[in-house]
Amino acid sequence: MSKGPNTRLNDLFGLAGWSKGELARMVNRQAAAMGHHQLATDTSRVRRWIDMGETPREPVPTVLAALFTERLGRVVTIEDLGFVRQRRTSKRQGGGAKDNPDGLPWAPERTAAVLTEFTGMDLMLNRRGLMGAGAALTAGSALSNVMYDWLHTDPAPAARASRAGDPHQADPAGYDRYEAAPIGSQEIEALERSVEVFRAWDASRGGGLQRKAVVGQLNEVGGMLAYRHPDHLQRRLWGVAANLAVLAGWMSHDVGLEPTAQKYFVIAAHAAREGGDRPRAGEALSRAARQMVHLGKPHEALDLMKLAQSGSGDQTLPRTRAMLHTIEAWAQAAMGKGQAMRRTLGEAEELFVSDKGDVPPPSWMQHFDAADLHGMQALAFRTLAEHDPSAAPIAARHAKEALRLRSSGHNRSQIFDYISLASACFIADDPEQADRYARLALVSMNETSSHRTWDRLREMYRLTGQYAGYGRIEDLRQEIKHALPNIPSARTRTGEV
Repeated sequence: MSKGPNTRLNDLFGLAGWSKGELARMVNRQAAAMGHHQLATDTSRVRRWIDMGETPREPVPTVLAALFTERLGRVVTIEDLGFVRQRRTSKRQGGGAKDNPDGLPWAPERTAAVLTEFTGMDLMLNRRGLMGAGAALTAGSALSNVMYDWLHTDPAPAARASRAGDPHQADPAGYDRYEAAPIGSQEIEALERSVEVFRAWDASRGGGLQRKAVVGQLNEVGGMLAYRHPDHLQRRLWGVAANLAVLAGWMSHDVGLEPTAQKYFVIAAHAAREGGDRPRAGEALSRAARQMVHLGKPHEALDLMKLAQSGSGDQTLPRTRAMLHTIEAWAQAAMGKGQAMRRTLGEAEELFVSDKGDVPPPSWMQHFDAADLHGMQALAFRTLAEHDPSAAPIAARHAKEALRLRSSGHNRSQIFDYISLASACFIADDPEQADRYARLALVSMNETSSHRTWDRLREMYRLTGQYAGYGRIEDLRQEIKHALPNIPSARTRTGEV
């Protein structure tokens, strides 16, 4: 019986511009190159996939995902093609597959497969600037609805290997993956150290230069997760996967690959929960919320923050909760809710100072210090100043304190502080000080690879318009225009105006 047209596949087929016969021939060639010489797809089969919703057997979905990924210049997964049947549902989900096309949340055995497939598709692309084109972000409310009940429950115990004496039996977590091998504590320690190296590089230089290296490392970890290691090692390996996925998402966001970034944040949340680290899962979703605010979707960000905060669990340290509050406050500021923002920031300050440090913070929270707290407060007040100019002096005060406290190795955050400070000065009608801080930001920008800095610089450039006739400001405007690459802003890239 026909299930009806596969609209997702049909949409991608239209974007690719192939005929059905061309696609059939390419599937046969690609499958043969992968060792599946017996496959014989024809035009009528392609028509049934698209028009009748027929789901082909493997390796066809994997072959199609590879073909569309290469053709469209962005990651296209099997779920994107509309082939994966929905496995689990949420009590809060009301729309079925149409509202939840990726079948979120994934079953435990599916997480490693999704991780490996997605990173593999990401790595095969060599047109970094095009990836993400034509893709759409999933609404924060949709993610929150389908993941709410899942995140509030503990993961199911890992399935045991079926053969006695074979504790490292592999699961089929992906296709065309190298033959992974079980690993021990020393290898996991090395992976954990590599995460710290990548995290430090990202903070200093931005996400552009090391993103592919992080994605590659995450792909390797996906292969390792195909084995059932002892529980304590398996949890640590899931932790490495979560940390790498957050970094891959943050770096992707940093260079403007927004749908790709969101997918990595969702992968990170799944990996963290599988490792029993609900606070880490909440922090991963908070990254998706920050992305939404940056893209001008604060309502979606608040939906995600409710999920991140409620799903983090009772084990979340006060400093982590303080960080989550600062993101919520930034979203409230973007909506012009000054009273709510001030209240939320006050709670963040109280939580931050209440953390006595008697419990060591997890590695992923060690970068959130007093400088970051002030930096986020500066960003929130500077954002609110667009609605209420009286917030500008407070933004400037927090930005100065953030700059005073910044340690070395946080170049990108320092640039953001300078931009927040300069923007606050423009709003406060102090163009001389604004010019000074804007130039300090420009001096440092050549040392980073971050589209987010360019997006923030565009926002500041807009504020210079009222001073276009002033000599120094006119020079500054020309320097900013020269520094900005000829690429669209983040909101334009994601279809926002």
